[in-house]
Amino acid sequence: MKSGFVQTYASIISFTTRVLDVLLIWGAGLIALGLRFGWDMFPLPPAYGAFIVIGGLLSAVVFPVFGVYGSWRARGLVSPGLRVVGAWSLVFVILLISLVLVKQAETFSRLWLAQWWLLSGLVLVIERAAVYFVLRGLRQRGMNHRKAVVVGCGPQALNLINRAEKEGWAGFDVVRVFGERPDDTGIAGRDIHPLDELFDYVSSHQIDEVWIAMPLDQSQQLKGVLENLRFSTANVRFVPDLFGLFLINHGVSEIMDVPMIDLSASPMTGANRLVKGIEDRGLALLILLVISPLLLVIALGVKLSSKGPIFFRQERVGWNGVPFEMLKFRSMPVDVEKNGVEWGNAQNKRLFAVSSGIRSSTCASLRRNTGMREGCGRERDSAAWAGYQVALETDRPAPGYGQRAA
Repeated sequence: MKSGFVQTYASIISFTTRVLDVLLIWGAGLIALGLRFGWDMFPLPPAYGAFIVIGGLLSAVVFPVFGVYGSWRARGLVSPGLRVVGAWSLVFVILLISLVLVKQAETFSRLWLAQWWLLSGLVLVIERAAVYFVLRGLRQRGMNHRKAVVVGCGPQALNLINRAEKEGWAGFDVVRVFGERPDDTGIAGRDIHPLDELFDYVSSHQIDEVWIAMPLDQSQQLKGVLENLRFSTANVRFVPDLFGLFLINHGVSEIMDVPMIDLSASPMTGANRLVKGIEDRGLALLILLVISPLLLVIALGVKLSSKGPIFFRQERVGWNGVPFEMLKFRSMPVDVEKNGVEWGNAQNKRLFAVSSGIRSSTCASLRRNTGMREGCGRERDSAAWAGYQVALETDRPAPGYGQRAA
Protein backbone atom coordinates (compact mmCIF):
# COMPACT_ATOMS: atom_id res chain seq x y z
CA MET A 1 0.00 0.00 0.00
CA LYS A 2 1.41 3.36 -0.97
CA SER A 3 1.74 6.21 1.51
CA GLY A 4 -1.18 8.16 0.11
CA PHE A 5 -3.50 5.28 -0.78
CA VAL A 6 -6.18 6.09 1.79
CA GLN A 7 -6.09 9.79 0.98
CA THR A 8 -6.26 9.14 -2.79
CA TYR A 9 -9.33 6.95 -2.49
CA ALA A 10 -10.84 8.77 0.49
CA SER A 11 -14.18 9.37 -1.22
CA ILE A 12 -14.55 5.70 -2.16
CA ILE A 13 -13.58 4.59 1.35
CA SER A 14 -16.04 7.07 2.90
CA PHE A 15 -18.87 5.82 0.67
CA THR A 16 -18.01 2.21 1.48
CA THR A 17 -18.06 2.99 5.20
CA ARG A 18 -21.50 4.55 4.93
CA VAL A 19 -22.90 1.56 3.05
CA LEU A 20 -21.30 -0.80 5.56
CA ASP A 21 -22.91 1.08 8.47
CA VAL A 22 -26.35 0.65 6.90
CA LEU A 23 -25.73 -3.05 6.26
CA LEU A 24 -24.55 -3.56 9.84
CA ILE A 25 -27.68 -1.90 11.21
CA TRP A 26 -29.86 -4.07 9.00
CA GLY A 27 -27.91 -7.17 10.03
CA ALA A 28 -28.19 -6.29 13.72
CA GLY A 29 -31.96 -5.93 13.32
CA LEU A 30 -32.20 -9.40 11.77
CA ILE A 31 -30.02 -10.97 14.45
CA ALA A 32 -32.14 -9.33 17.15
CA LEU A 33 -35.26 -10.82 15.53
CA GLY A 34 -33.70 -14.26 15.59
CA LEU A 35 -32.70 -13.89 19.23
CA ARG A 36 -36.14 -12.65 20.21
CA PHE A 37 -38.49 -14.89 18.22
CA GLY A 38 -36.27 -17.74 17.05
CA TRP A 39 -34.64 -18.36 13.70
CA ASP A 40 -37.65 -20.20 12.30
CA MET A 41 -39.69 -16.99 11.95
CA PHE A 42 -38.12 -16.09 8.59
CA PRO A 43 -39.19 -14.85 6.05
CA LEU A 44 -39.59 -11.55 7.87
CA PRO A 45 -42.95 -10.12 8.86
CA PRO A 46 -43.48 -7.10 6.56
CA ALA A 47 -43.77 -4.60 9.44
CA TYR A 48 -40.46 -5.62 10.98
CA GLY A 49 -38.70 -5.72 7.62
CA ALA A 50 -39.90 -2.23 6.66
CA PHE A 51 -38.95 -0.84 10.07
CA ILE A 52 -35.42 -2.23 9.82
CA VAL A 53 -34.96 -0.82 6.33
CA ILE A 54 -36.20 2.61 7.40
CA GLY A 55 -33.84 2.60 10.38
CA GLY A 56 -30.82 1.87 8.20
CA LEU A 57 -31.71 4.51 5.63
CA LEU A 58 -32.39 7.10 8.31
CA SER A 59 -28.95 6.47 9.79
CA ALA A 60 -27.42 7.23 6.40
CA VAL A 61 -28.98 10.69 6.65
CA VAL A 62 -28.31 11.43 10.34
CA PHE A 63 -24.76 10.06 10.70
CA PRO A 64 -23.08 12.60 8.37
CA VAL A 65 -24.83 15.45 10.18
CA PHE A 66 -23.26 14.26 13.43
CA GLY A 67 -19.79 14.19 11.87
CA VAL A 68 -19.58 10.42 12.17
CA TYR A 69 -17.51 10.20 8.98
CA GLY A 70 -15.02 12.94 9.85
CA SER A 71 -11.29 12.23 10.00
CA TRP A 72 -10.13 10.12 12.94
CA ARG A 73 -6.47 10.90 12.40
CA ALA A 74 -4.58 11.83 15.58
CA ARG A 75 -7.67 11.13 17.68
CA GLY A 76 -8.36 8.40 20.16
CA LEU A 77 -10.94 5.67 19.76
CA VAL A 78 -13.32 7.05 22.38
CA SER A 79 -14.40 10.11 20.41
CA PRO A 80 -15.55 8.33 17.20
CA GLY A 81 -17.11 5.55 19.28
CA LEU A 82 -19.19 7.94 21.36
CA ARG A 83 -20.11 9.95 18.29
CA VAL A 84 -21.52 6.98 16.37
CA VAL A 85 -23.39 5.66 19.43
CA GLY A 86 -24.89 9.09 20.00
CA ALA A 87 -25.94 9.39 16.35
CA TRP A 88 -27.48 5.90 16.34
CA SER A 89 -29.33 6.67 19.58
CA LEU A 90 -30.81 9.78 17.96
CA VAL A 91 -31.92 7.70 14.96
CA PHE A 92 -33.55 5.23 17.32
CA VAL A 93 -35.36 7.96 19.24
CA ILE A 94 -36.73 9.32 15.94
CA LEU A 95 -37.93 5.82 15.04
CA LEU A 96 -39.68 5.37 18.39
CA ILE A 97 -41.35 8.78 18.17
CA SER A 98 -42.58 7.93 14.68
CA LEU A 99 -44.10 4.70 15.99
CA VAL A 100 -46.00 6.63 18.65
CA LEU A 101 -47.22 9.23 16.17
CA VAL A 102 -48.60 6.62 13.75
CA LYS A 103 -49.98 4.56 16.68
CA GLN A 104 -47.95 1.46 15.83
CA ALA A 105 -45.94 1.21 19.07
CA GLU A 106 -47.79 -1.96 20.13
CA THR A 107 -46.92 -3.69 16.86
CA PHE A 108 -43.28 -4.26 17.76
CA SER A 109 -41.70 -6.14 20.64
CA ARG A 110 -40.06 -3.81 23.15
CA LEU A 111 -37.42 -6.43 23.89
CA TRP A 112 -36.58 -6.69 20.21
CA LEU A 113 -36.30 -2.91 19.94
CA ALA A 114 -33.87 -2.84 22.86
CA GLN A 115 -31.82 -5.70 21.40
CA TRP A 116 -31.66 -4.01 18.00
CA TRP A 117 -30.46 -0.73 19.51
CA LEU A 118 -27.84 -2.46 21.63
CA LEU A 119 -26.54 -4.80 18.90
CA SER A 120 -26.36 -2.02 16.31
CA GLY A 121 -24.43 0.25 18.63
CA LEU A 122 -22.08 -2.59 19.49
CA VAL A 123 -21.29 -3.59 15.90
CA LEU A 124 -20.83 0.05 14.85
CA VAL A 125 -18.28 0.57 17.63
CA ILE A 126 -16.52 -2.72 16.81
CA GLU A 127 -16.33 -1.70 13.14
CA ARG A 128 -14.67 1.60 14.06
CA ALA A 129 -12.31 -0.08 16.50
CA ALA A 130 -11.18 -2.48 13.75
CA VAL A 131 -10.64 0.34 11.26
CA TYR A 132 -8.87 2.44 13.90
CA PHE A 133 -6.34 -0.24 14.80
CA VAL A 134 -5.74 -1.19 11.15
CA LEU A 135 -5.02 2.42 10.18
CA ARG A 136 -2.92 2.95 13.29
CA GLY A 137 -0.83 -0.10 12.45
CA LEU A 138 -0.35 1.08 8.87
CA ARG A 139 0.76 4.52 10.02
CA GLN A 140 3.25 3.06 12.47
CA ARG A 141 4.77 1.23 9.47
CA GLY A 142 5.11 4.45 7.51
CA MET A 143 1.96 4.06 5.39
CA ASN A 144 -0.94 6.46 4.99
CA HIS A 145 1.01 9.48 6.22
CA ARG A 146 0.27 13.14 5.59
CA LYS A 147 2.89 15.79 5.01
CA ALA A 148 2.87 18.83 7.27
CA VAL A 149 4.88 22.02 7.61
CA VAL A 150 5.26 24.06 10.78
CA VAL A 151 5.27 27.84 10.71
CA GLY A 152 7.07 29.17 13.77
CA CYS A 153 10.18 28.44 15.78
CA GLY A 154 9.08 28.82 19.39
CA PRO A 155 8.26 26.29 22.13
CA GLN A 156 4.89 25.44 20.59
CA ALA A 157 6.47 24.67 17.22
CA LEU A 158 9.10 22.51 18.92
CA ASN A 159 6.34 20.68 20.79
CA LEU A 160 4.49 19.94 17.53
CA ILE A 161 7.62 18.59 15.83
CA ASN A 162 8.50 16.36 18.77
CA ARG A 163 4.95 15.01 19.02
CA ALA A 164 4.78 14.24 15.30
CA GLU A 165 8.06 12.29 15.56
CA LYS A 166 7.12 10.49 18.77
CA GLU A 167 3.51 9.62 17.93
CA GLY A 168 4.01 7.95 14.57
CA TRP A 169 0.58 6.31 14.79
CA ALA A 170 -0.99 9.72 14.07
CA GLY A 171 0.51 9.63 10.58
CA PHE A 172 1.97 13.15 10.26
CA ASP A 173 5.40 13.89 8.81
CA VAL A 174 6.77 17.38 9.47
CA VAL A 175 8.81 17.93 6.31
CA ARG A 176 9.84 21.58 6.72
CA VAL A 177 9.85 24.44 9.21
CA PHE A 178 9.29 28.09 8.26
CA GLY A 179 9.86 31.15 10.36
CA GLU A 180 12.25 33.85 11.40
CA ARG A 181 14.81 33.53 14.14
CA PRO A 182 17.29 36.26 15.07
CA ASP A 183 20.19 33.87 15.65
CA ASP A 184 19.41 31.95 12.44
CA THR A 185 19.64 28.61 14.24
CA GLY A 186 17.50 25.58 13.57
CA ILE A 187 14.86 23.87 15.69
CA ALA A 188 14.76 20.18 16.60
CA GLY A 189 17.67 19.58 14.23
CA ARG A 190 15.84 21.18 11.31
CA ASP A 191 16.71 24.25 9.27
CA ILE A 192 14.33 27.19 9.39
CA HIS A 193 13.29 28.47 5.97
CA PRO A 194 12.09 32.01 5.12
CA LEU A 195 8.38 32.74 5.32
CA ASP A 196 8.26 34.10 1.76
CA GLU A 197 8.99 30.58 0.48
CA LEU A 198 6.01 29.07 2.31
CA PHE A 199 3.30 29.22 -0.36
CA ASP A 200 5.50 27.98 -3.22
CA TYR A 201 6.70 25.04 -1.14
CA VAL A 202 3.19 24.08 0.02
CA SER A 203 1.88 24.23 -3.55
CA SER A 204 4.74 22.36 -5.23
CA HIS A 205 5.17 19.57 -2.67
CA GLN A 206 1.49 18.64 -2.13
CA ILE A 207 1.51 19.53 1.55
CA ASP A 208 -1.57 18.35 3.43
CA GLU A 209 -1.28 20.34 6.65
CA VAL A 210 0.09 23.77 7.60
CA TRP A 211 0.44 24.27 11.35
CA ILE A 212 0.95 27.88 12.36
CA ALA A 213 2.64 27.96 15.77
CA MET A 214 4.19 31.40 15.89
CA PRO A 215 5.19 32.81 19.30
CA LEU A 216 3.50 35.93 20.58
CA ASP A 217 6.44 38.19 19.74
CA GLN A 218 6.00 37.25 16.06
CA SER A 219 2.21 37.62 15.97
CA GLN A 220 2.46 40.68 13.70
CA GLN A 221 3.64 38.32 10.93
CA LEU A 222 0.56 36.10 11.20
CA LYS A 223 -1.53 38.26 8.88
CA GLY A 224 1.09 38.00 6.14
CA VAL A 225 1.28 34.22 6.52
CA LEU A 226 -2.49 33.84 6.22
CA GLU A 227 -2.48 36.15 3.22
CA ASN A 228 0.08 33.94 1.47
CA LEU A 229 -1.93 30.79 2.18
CA ARG A 230 -5.37 32.07 1.14
CA PHE A 231 -5.23 30.17 -2.17
CA SER A 232 -3.69 27.00 -0.75
CA THR A 233 -5.67 23.75 -0.72
CA ALA A 234 -3.84 22.48 2.37
CA ASN A 235 -5.51 22.40 5.77
CA VAL A 236 -4.28 25.49 7.61
CA ARG A 237 -4.49 25.27 11.39
CA PHE A 238 -3.51 27.83 14.03
CA VAL A 239 -1.94 26.66 17.29
CA PRO A 240 -2.25 29.35 20.00
CA ASP A 241 1.00 30.16 21.79
CA LEU A 242 -0.20 29.12 25.23
CA PHE A 243 3.42 28.78 26.38
CA GLY A 244 3.76 32.55 26.11
CA LEU A 245 0.71 33.28 28.25
CA PHE A 246 0.13 33.33 31.99
CA LEU A 247 -2.91 31.05 32.19
CA ILE A 248 -5.26 30.49 35.11
CA ASN A 249 -8.10 27.94 34.72
CA HIS A 250 -7.84 28.22 30.94
CA GLY A 251 -10.38 26.68 28.62
CA VAL A 252 -12.71 27.65 25.80
CA SER A 253 -15.87 29.71 26.28
CA GLU A 254 -18.53 30.89 23.87
CA ILE A 255 -19.86 34.41 24.31
CA MET A 256 -22.38 35.84 21.85
CA ASP A 257 -21.71 32.79 19.64
CA VAL A 258 -18.02 33.76 19.46
CA PRO A 259 -15.54 31.12 20.74
CA MET A 260 -12.97 32.61 23.12
CA ILE A 261 -9.92 31.14 24.85
CA ASP A 262 -10.04 31.75 28.60
CA LEU A 263 -6.63 33.13 29.50
CA SER A 264 -7.61 33.89 33.09
CA ALA A 265 -11.08 32.93 34.29
CA SER A 266 -12.71 31.36 37.30
CA PRO A 267 -14.51 28.04 36.73
CA MET A 268 -16.77 28.73 39.71
CA THR A 269 -19.83 30.04 37.88
CA GLY A 270 -23.44 28.90 37.62
CA ALA A 271 -24.04 25.30 38.67
CA ASN A 272 -20.31 24.76 39.31
CA ARG A 273 -20.38 27.39 42.05
CA LEU A 274 -23.45 25.83 43.69
CA VAL A 275 -21.98 22.31 43.60
CA LYS A 276 -18.65 23.58 44.90
CA GLY A 277 -20.35 25.42 47.76
CA ILE A 278 -22.29 22.31 48.78
CA GLU A 279 -19.15 20.18 48.54
CA ASP A 280 -17.03 22.58 50.60
CA ARG A 281 -19.58 23.01 53.36
CA GLY A 282 -20.52 19.35 53.48
CA LEU A 283 -16.92 18.14 53.73
CA ALA A 284 -16.04 20.90 56.20
CA LEU A 285 -18.90 19.83 58.48
CA LEU A 286 -17.92 16.18 58.20
CA ILE A 287 -14.26 16.90 58.97
CA LEU A 288 -15.18 19.11 61.92
CA LEU A 289 -17.33 16.33 63.39
CA VAL A 290 -14.54 13.78 62.98
CA ILE A 291 -11.76 15.89 64.48
CA SER A 292 -13.84 17.71 67.11
CA PRO A 293 -12.30 15.73 70.02
CA LEU A 294 -8.81 16.74 68.83
CA LEU A 295 -9.92 20.37 68.46
CA LEU A 296 -11.18 20.37 72.05
CA VAL A 297 -7.83 19.06 73.30
CA ILE A 298 -5.91 21.72 71.33
CA ALA A 299 -8.24 24.48 72.56
CA LEU A 300 -7.73 23.36 76.14
CA GLY A 301 -3.93 23.29 75.65
CA VAL A 302 -3.87 26.80 74.21
CA LYS A 303 -6.00 28.18 77.03
CA LEU A 304 -3.99 26.55 79.83
CA SER A 305 -0.52 27.33 78.44
CA SER A 306 -0.93 31.00 77.51
CA LYS A 307 -2.96 34.01 78.51
CA GLY A 308 -5.37 35.31 75.94
CA PRO A 309 -8.04 33.98 73.56
CA ILE A 310 -8.00 30.49 72.08
CA PHE A 311 -8.34 31.70 68.48
CA PHE A 312 -6.23 34.09 66.43
CA ARG A 313 -8.30 36.37 64.22
CA GLN A 314 -7.04 38.12 61.11
CA GLU A 315 -8.46 39.59 57.93
CA ARG A 316 -7.73 37.58 54.78
CA VAL A 317 -8.63 37.98 51.13
CA GLY A 318 -11.26 35.60 49.73
CA TRP A 319 -13.58 35.25 46.75
CA ASN A 320 -13.21 38.09 44.21
CA GLY A 321 -10.90 39.96 46.57
CA VAL A 322 -13.56 40.32 49.28
CA PRO A 323 -11.91 40.26 52.74
CA PHE A 324 -13.14 37.90 55.43
CA GLU A 325 -12.18 37.18 59.04
CA MET A 326 -10.08 34.05 59.46
CA LEU A 327 -9.96 32.01 62.69
CA LYS A 328 -7.22 29.59 63.71
CA PHE A 329 -5.71 28.31 66.93
CA ARG A 330 -3.38 30.90 68.43
CA SER A 331 0.25 29.75 68.38
CA MET A 332 1.97 32.93 69.62
CA PRO A 333 1.53 35.27 72.60
CA VAL A 334 -1.15 37.94 72.16
CA ASP A 335 1.37 40.82 72.15
CA VAL A 336 3.66 39.44 69.43
CA GLU A 337 2.27 41.88 66.86
CA LYS A 338 1.87 44.89 69.11
CA ASN A 339 4.12 46.88 66.77
CA GLY A 340 2.22 45.84 63.66
CA VAL A 341 1.93 42.81 61.37
CA GLU A 342 5.27 41.12 60.67
CA TRP A 343 5.30 38.72 57.72
CA GLY A 344 7.61 35.70 57.84
CA ASN A 345 10.49 35.29 60.33
CA ALA A 346 8.37 32.75 62.21
CA GLN A 347 11.43 30.95 63.61
CA ASN A 348 12.42 34.04 65.65
CA LYS A 349 8.99 34.77 67.10
CA ARG A 350 8.18 33.91 70.68
CA LEU A 351 6.18 30.74 71.19
CA PHE A 352 4.50 29.08 74.16
CA ALA A 353 4.14 25.50 75.32
CA VAL A 354 1.84 24.05 72.65
CA SER A 355 2.92 26.39 69.82
CA SER A 356 5.42 24.05 68.19
CA GLY A 357 2.85 21.26 68.03
CA ILE A 358 0.25 23.53 66.45
CA ARG A 359 2.68 24.94 63.88
CA SER A 360 3.98 21.50 62.87
CA SER A 361 0.42 20.33 62.16
CA THR A 362 -0.69 23.24 59.97
CA CYS A 363 -2.91 22.89 56.91
CA ALA A 364 0.17 23.08 54.67
CA SER A 365 1.77 20.09 56.37
CA LEU A 366 -1.52 18.22 56.31
CA ARG A 367 -1.90 18.82 52.56
CA ARG A 368 1.62 17.51 51.87
CA ASN A 369 1.12 14.43 54.00
CA THR A 370 -2.33 13.49 52.74
CA GLY A 371 -2.06 14.53 49.08
CA MET A 372 -5.09 16.84 49.16
CA ARG A 373 -6.09 18.50 45.92
CA GLU A 374 -4.98 22.09 45.41
CA GLY A 375 -7.51 24.71 44.45
CA CYS A 376 -10.40 23.53 46.61
CA GLY A 377 -12.25 26.09 48.66
CA ARG A 378 -11.36 24.35 51.92
CA GLU A 379 -7.66 24.59 50.98
CA ARG A 380 -7.49 28.21 49.85
CA ASP A 381 -5.88 29.49 53.03
CA SER A 382 -2.27 29.46 51.77
CA ALA A 383 -3.21 31.19 48.52
CA ALA A 384 -5.28 33.74 50.44
CA TRP A 385 -2.35 34.39 52.79
CA ALA A 386 0.04 35.04 49.90
CA GLY A 387 -2.46 37.25 48.08
CA TYR A 388 -3.21 39.24 51.21
CA GLN A 389 0.49 39.69 51.99
CA VAL A 390 1.25 41.05 48.53
CA ALA A 391 -1.80 43.31 48.58
CA LEU A 392 -0.89 44.63 52.04
CA GLU A 393 2.74 45.40 51.26
CA THR A 394 2.51 46.62 47.65
CA ASP A 395 -1.14 47.71 47.38
CA ARG A 396 -1.38 45.35 44.39
CA PRO A 397 -2.88 41.84 44.28
CA ALA A 398 -0.72 38.88 43.36
CA PRO A 399 -0.86 38.06 39.61
CA GLY A 400 -3.78 35.71 38.95
CA TYR A 401 -4.47 35.47 42.65
CA GLY A 402 -8.19 36.11 42.29
CA GLN A 403 -8.62 33.05 40.05
CA ARG A 404 -6.30 30.78 42.06
CA ALA A 405 -8.07 31.49 45.35
CA ALA A 406 -11.44 31.05 43.64
